[in-house]
Amino acid sequence: MIGGARVRLNRWQQAAVAVGSAVGALLDPRRADLIAALGETTGKPAFERVVQRMKSSPEGRAILLEQPRVISANVGHAWDLPPNTFGAAYAKFMGSRNFSPDDRPPVRFMETDELAYVAMRAREVHDFWHTLFDLPTNLMGESALKVIEFQQMYLPMCFMSVIGGSMRFNEKQRKLFFQHYFPWAIRAGMQSTDLMCIYYEKHFHEDLEDVRRKWGITAAPAAPKQTQAAAASSGLLEKP
Repeated sequence: MIGGARVRLNRWQQAAVAVGSAVGALLDPRRADLIAALGETTGKPAFERVVQRMKSSPEGRAILLEQPRVISANVGHAWDLPPNTFGAAYAKFMGSRNFSPDDRPPVRFMETDELAYVAMRAREVHDFWHTLFDLPTNLMGESALKVIEFQQMYLPMCFMSVIGGSMRFNEKQRKLFFQHYFPWAIRAGMQSTDLMCIYYEKHFHEDLEDVRRKWGITAAPAAPKQTQAAAASSGLLEKP
């Protein structure tokens, strides 16, 4: 099962859920359930395109056929892998933040099982992308990753999240984001391989830098020293 019972909505209901979720997520970006609902109610065409791309890729087809889930029972072995591996880097990312792969909200508003799975897959591999692009989970890091996700999937929710996130920056933070992280994220999203067509779990044992090179992924650059202090004092840069 992908999650709880799915809800079928007509166009007006879909629009109402989308608007309500957008407003709620803007007021409280920590509401993962609202962000998920926004992505589902506005993202059907984008997810349909993702499905077609996955069907054109050997790994993508394998993912659609086997429908792996990123849950503790399936990825727990990552905690036992050598420290140089992608799996160990993911385990460190999750463990250092006390995150659980089982915490993702269920898909509720997608019409078909296939679309529901792809929406859930995009949600569950989000932390793999944090690991690969070396992005923190604060507002700056999440906004930068949403730029990459938009480049990859063209989900309206990603675009709206970037706008909402940038509205919460002060002037110095906004300057740092748009002059430093935004241009890098645009390039990173364009240069990397199709991120939805990677069977990440089968690459856990590989060296982290090797998979980055193989997938065309460039880790996030460090912020310029003159702006780090201002951003860190505002909680936008994570402490090492």
